[in-house]
Amino acid sequence: MSRIEYIEKEILPLRNELTNHKLYNFLSEIDDVKIFMEKHVYAVWDFMSLLKALQKHLTCVSIPWKPVKNAKTSRFINEIVFGEESDINENKVPKSHFVMYLEAMQEVDADTEKISNFIDTLEGLDDINIKISNSQLSPAEKEFLQFTFDTINTNEVHKIASAFTFGREDLIPDMFIEIIKKANRKEEDSFPKLSYYLERHIEIDGDEHGPLSLEMITELCGESNEKWDDVLEIAKAALLQRINLWDEIAKEIEEQKSAYAMV
Repeated sequence: MSRIEYIEKEILPLRNELTNHKLYNFLSEIDDVKIFMEKHVYAVWDFMSLLKALQKHLTCVSIPWKPVKNAKTSRFINEIVFGEESDINENKVPKSHFVMYLEAMQEVDADTEKISNFIDTLEGLDDINIKISNSQLSPAEKEFLQFTFDTINTNEVHKIASAFTFGREDLIPDMFIEIIKKANRKEEDSFPKLSYYLERHIEIDGDEHGPLSLEMITELCGESNEKWDDVLEIAKAALLQRINLWDEIAKEIEEQKSAYAMV
């Protein structure tokens, strides 16, 4: 069994817990999707900081330029940055996936002011955890973001790569897309931005990024047992943070459904 296979075996129970999470059973209406997006948006946003941290470590972004150790990994990271930071939206206008997500949130009347105001308060990594702690974010949102930036602040690229590779795979189920399709049929395609975002998200992910990200992990860890242990620890922690966020979202949706039922 390879080291990668061992890690995938060890984190499989957590992946299964996410795949079968009760949250997905609650996503039956657009109002549910709205709550989901208002909390999931933080994962969409901080993904870019993980990606940019990898770009900083694995490509050359300094002057004078110097050739990188592994051009294949550099190309992989730069391709993801290109796609995430400057993709083409449904109107063929260049936009980042984060901005596209915000526009999709506005389309379903989800609140984007909270995330926008939070980002506006941030200036650098030095005090980011203080800013997160003092924000109006919920407990799970705070813990999720603090884990991300604690990992980035280690400046240990194998740990950052682990959070990126094992904690950020596509976790939006087919059920989510089916909700949008049903709503579009009812409302005569009222959510083109959200539909496009989800379809584009799946399209560009493809079959290439997964194997390349695992190859990146293998290259970064080499024969270091300590680094491989770190990768497994971070992978498990990243998935647990996602489960914690999913638990909070599920609770909020369930409470809203109960409140509606009592009216």
